[in-house]
Amino acid sequence: MLIADGWGRAAAAQISRAWIRQADYLLDEECAEPADVIVGNPPYVRLENVADVRTAQYRQAWATMTGRADLYVGFFEAALASLRAEGVLGFICADRWMRNQYGRELRRLVADEHAVDVIVSMHDVDAFDSQVSAYPAITVLRKGAQGRVVAAQTDRTFTEEGARQLYAWIRNGEDGNVNGRGFTATRLPHWFSGGDLWPSASPERLRILENLTDRFVALGDRASGVRVGIGVATGADKVFITKDDFLVEADRLLPLAMVRDVRSGVLRWSGCYLVNPWDNEGKLVDLSGYPQLAAYLATHETTLRDRHVGRRQPNNWYRTIDKIDSELTARAKLLIPDMNLRSEPVLDPGGCYPHHNLYFISSDVWDLQVLGGLLISKVAEAFVDAYAVKMRGGTLRFQAQYLRRIPLPDHACIAPQDKQALTKAFERRDVIAATRAALRVYGIDHLPS
Repeated sequence: MLIADGWGRAAAAQISRAWIRQADYLLDEECAEPADVIVGNPPYVRLENVADVRTAQYRQAWATMTGRADLYVGFFEAALASLRAEGVLGFICADRWMRNQYGRELRRLVADEHAVDVIVSMHDVDAFDSQVSAYPAITVLRKGAQGRVVAAQTDRTFTEEGARQLYAWIRNGEDGNVNGRGFTATRLPHWFSGGDLWPSASPERLRILENLTDRFVALGDRASGVRVGIGVATGADKVFITKDDFLVEADRLLPLAMVRDVRSGVLRWSGCYLVNPWDNEGKLVDLSGYPQLAAYLATHETTLRDRHVGRRQPNNWYRTIDKIDSELTARAKLLIPDMNLRSEPVLDPGGCYPHHNLYFISSDVWDLQVLGGLLISKVAEAFVDAYAVKMRGGTLRFQAQYLRRIPLPDHACIAPQDKQALTKAFERRDVIAATRAALRVYGIDHLPS
């Protein structure tokens, strides 16, 4: 390129050698020299594909490379460490770290010490010369205080012309939303904080989600008056789940709600029981006081001892993985299947203990039918959709970490007519009516797609 620009061959070679250096960016100390601008396309390599010795060196050098981290996580941390004050990093890179567990420490580092300036999602764009299934995004980070953020989403029609339009809009510093050739974008007042998952949604929807997050208490916050939990994991369902109500002593059986029991939108108990080895104080019962339970568990002792929890706690070999809170059985609660195409909480007025494929929501301050109406609305579902990793066919994971992100208004401030509307919508499983009521409660006009 230099020769084509008119440089002599010797001078071009000398300059090229000075400008270009090949090294291991994560381990070479010369790569850590201070910089004002860093631009790159770091490698996408899972650490299990890197030699063990080299992986250990990387993990020791860069604290964000936890769990099953990809190599690019270390490149982000190394680059951020090199930035001078107000220095800027621009990477085109897979965006999985924004929404995966292994990206938690990198997200925390960015939120605590840096600012997000621009994120351009390019999942459907041929961003590289060759076909790469990398879910890329252009991410611009800055060593400074968090300010406004450009969030843009592109489609397969995004070309150089669209890129120039987007660039001009970003440079002009305009607020609001913009629709260009192959892209939509918005400017948010700030970014999401902490190491929690970053949401993925259209720019217009991101603006709404951020607004609701700022204005309301999250369902996972103690101030919401709501408890979120997951049902019991036994570690041996064939042993601890039965339909024989005479198998052991009656007070050692709890009616167990299974996923199939809530598929109709109403809890229809299928007759399954949980064999409960725990007392009301959260301690394992003394088997000598329960001869039927003792005899039954003895027939499965080898299986139970062979579990991980059985080997780790040989004296407690007959325990379930999770302790059982017997009081939960009688409590009214909403049951939510782990995997579903849409938000479908089902009311258990009290009587069943949830299995581990069900999450539960209970509250001493909320009318659960009103809360259920909010949760079947598209407003609540939008938060799960934005944070959850999508399964095949668009199935969502309604896990506690996503449910806890849903904002909740003060239950006492909801107008009586809206409470009534939410209750009726929940009883009728009417998502449209629930969404209309939820929009009023949250004070928004519409929910962008």
